[in-house]
Amino acid sequence: MRRTLVVVGHGMVGHRFVQAAIERGVTERWDLVVIGEEPRPAYDRVALTSFFEVGAEQLSFLPDGAYEDPRVRLLLNTSAVAIDREARTVALSDGTHLAFDELVLATGAGPFVPPIPGKELTGTFVYRTIEDLEAIRAAATHATVGAVIGGGLLGLEAANALVQLGLQTHVVEMAPRLMPVQLDQPAGQTLVRHIEKLGVTVHAGAATTEVIDAGDGTVAGLGLKDADAIPAEVVVFSAGIRPRDQLARDCGLEVAERGGILVDPQCRTSDPTIFAIGECAAPGGRMYGLVAPGYAMAEVAADALLGGPGEFLGADMSTKLKLLGVDVASFGDAFGATEGSLEVVFADAVAGVYKKLVVSETDDGRYRLLGGILVGDASAYGVLRPMVASGMALPENPEELILPASRDGVPQLGMPDDAVVCSCNNVTKASITDALDGEDHACADVACVKSCTKAGSTCGSCVPVVKNLIEQHFSAQGKAVAKGICEHFAHTRQELFDLVLVHGYRSFDPIVAAHGSGRGCDICKPTIASILASQFNDHVLGAETGALQDTNDAYLANLQKNGTYSVVPRIPGGEITPEKLIVIGEVARDYGLYTKITGGQRVDLFGARMEQLPAIWTRLVDAGFESGHAYGKSLRTVKSCVGSSWCRFGVQDSVQMAIDLELRYRGLRSPHKLKGGVSGCARECAEARGKDFGVIATEKGWNLYVCGNGGATPAHAQLLAADLSSVELIRCLDRFLMYYIRTADRLQRTSAWLETLDGGLARVREIVVDDVLGLGTELEAAMAQHVDTYVDEWRATLDDPEKLARFVSFVNAPDTPDPSITFTEERGQITPTLTDGPVQLGVTIPVGAP
Repeated sequence: MRRTLVVVGHGMVGHRFVQAAIERGVTERWDLVVIGEEPRPAYDRVALTSFFEVGAEQLSFLPDGAYEDPRVRLLLNTSAVAIDREARTVALSDGTHLAFDELVLATGAGPFVPPIPGKELTGTFVYRTIEDLEAIRAAATHATVGAVIGGGLLGLEAANALVQLGLQTHVVEMAPRLMPVQLDQPAGQTLVRHIEKLGVTVHAGAATTEVIDAGDGTVAGLGLKDADAIPAEVVVFSAGIRPRDQLARDCGLEVAERGGILVDPQCRTSDPTIFAIGECAAPGGRMYGLVAPGYAMAEVAADALLGGPGEFLGADMSTKLKLLGVDVASFGDAFGATEGSLEVVFADAVAGVYKKLVVSETDDGRYRLLGGILVGDASAYGVLRPMVASGMALPENPEELILPASRDGVPQLGMPDDAVVCSCNNVTKASITDALDGEDHACADVACVKSCTKAGSTCGSCVPVVKNLIEQHFSAQGKAVAKGICEHFAHTRQELFDLVLVHGYRSFDPIVAAHGSGRGCDICKPTIASILASQFNDHVLGAETGALQDTNDAYLANLQKNGTYSVVPRIPGGEITPEKLIVIGEVARDYGLYTKITGGQRVDLFGARMEQLPAIWTRLVDAGFESGHAYGKSLRTVKSCVGSSWCRFGVQDSVQMAIDLELRYRGLRSPHKLKGGVSGCARECAEARGKDFGVIATEKGWNLYVCGNGGATPAHAQLLAADLSSVELIRCLDRFLMYYIRTADRLQRTSAWLETLDGGLARVREIVVDDVLGLGTELEAAMAQHVDTYVDEWRATLDDPEKLARFVSFVNAPDTPDPSITFTEERGQITPTLTDGPVQLGVTIPVGAP
């Protein structure tokens, strides 16, 4: 027998509960009735200020106004006015009564308006809903000055709204600093200096005594205790929030001393059939005024309904946000309340940066991180916050963690000596520094460091970090630091790209003759090979570029630890026919290859000897496969969910879009590998926002996110443009990718590139979306040239005997397997046999040798 679950409140937490209920299968047993008092469905209240820029529909979590699950009924513009626990009914504002078996209260919190004279005057507002903002916007058309009472998180958001509306803005805060719950006095002062540059006047340590009446029932200003009055025609109250627990009080549920509905760890109230979640709830007697704890409570309540063990035992109240354009973060024990704690502070008043770490000494004399505050530069938040939870020992000099960071996320002298820079070869920062300070032979460039320490000599992903450490080391000694990519070129990658573009060079020799010196090295040769491939799309093993490639591109396959190679056919969007799957299986079986399904929705085949690669690829190419470019600094995959074709939540055909994008950008050579993702709805099953470019479907089209990645230094992609048509999306992506390829440094991921770009994402948006430099047509043409000239590298290789000639282990015995390559078996498949000595690759026996 089906039961009825009533949810009172359709804010962010109420919506999250409904989502969790649907996803966990609650609707298989319950019919849900959701009561929302606002005239619109749940929306992103955290991003409320952006309403003026993007509109209500963009903020909405439910643009269609209804859930797709027919077992969920949403009643908008309706309030719950009473609960009858004995009859198990909820009385609504329209006079009807809803019967329930279980009830979830998600009524949230309401703005606190201090009891001061004049609070009811025309021109006074609260800052909580879209309707509040619409009313403020209407009032601002007839005003020039606005004031916000409250300098906390919401108060500064409200101030930002007034600034956007063009009002001269004042912020009045009773505490001696802004954001008193999150920031200490120096941090608050730093924040004040930032926002006063925007024309906002801050009155800290000021108590509001009244809202001044202009004489006609409208606002004329604010009266302050022991200070001059502030003229204002618009006043916004944002002095805190109070839990909306009146429904619970009226029906006899237990409430906390300071407000909020008391709940147990499973979010049940004193009535086991009634749950409370979000800001209206008080687990352990404490109200949590952030959305993240509310989301956690929503998940716990949904789990509890199904008899699950989930519990809410408290929440991390750390916050990181951008207030009036200023990065602010607070985490852990930010105020040093822990007994015996110490503070480490870095402050740069000129740059407007304040950073504080709160640490405590451990028994072994090391330190662990308890909390901290970051203002003006919160880039270290993602690294520091986990340190609090892990309790890990800090470096000997904890201040290194908050000294200014340089590009690519490497702290200026802030990486501890025992930090592992190269995980492939377990090389620490100290080892690299020792190589730079060697008595007999001091390294001065990346090539020397690679040779001496092996850092960056395997996968190469740490080379940018190594390069930055070298630059920092010599800069700290007052020595000039060369910015060239290697000892043969004094130019950056971007400068070399432009030189090739202007002069039309098609090979390495004329470039080094005109702009460099020597014969080149394993840094500049692959870099220039990549630049040539990006601009002209010639085969990487062509006569002019074949000798420039590194090990992977030289054999169109990824080198593995035992000297074998991997084979990765392209599977656009992860979509594959049974016939093609059978071919992959047959190839893997016939050549005894290890097979692995990857997170990028393709199949990797490992253990192929060099001389086997052409035969393997012949069978794959004949079956319709192309190179997956797993070996190249180029597009790898465009991951996709199943989208609207199959999924009941999908709003666009994400599979087709992923296939279109992967086929468009396949083979595109770039400074680093590129990964994409396309999700068919906001549920984000393709994890698009963890990719260099991510596309998420909307009812109107597509949202484009850029500069994300996983890996050792994860980065979340950021919204570049919203609600694009398919044509607009491809145009923006063409421009973005070519702009990145033209301007990024060698081996620099899109996220690191964005950090080094003056103006950051805003600058990318100006160039890519707004075309302020007039480069749009040129960038699109460059991409069109790539698309028009694309040829599958493996098919072209198989058709060229000269290119095939390189795929031998021994020149005088081309069919002889390399005897140093051996395997063992594990879980029914081959794995490399581990050896103590180094692997010898591509050993050449001179002709005539015995």
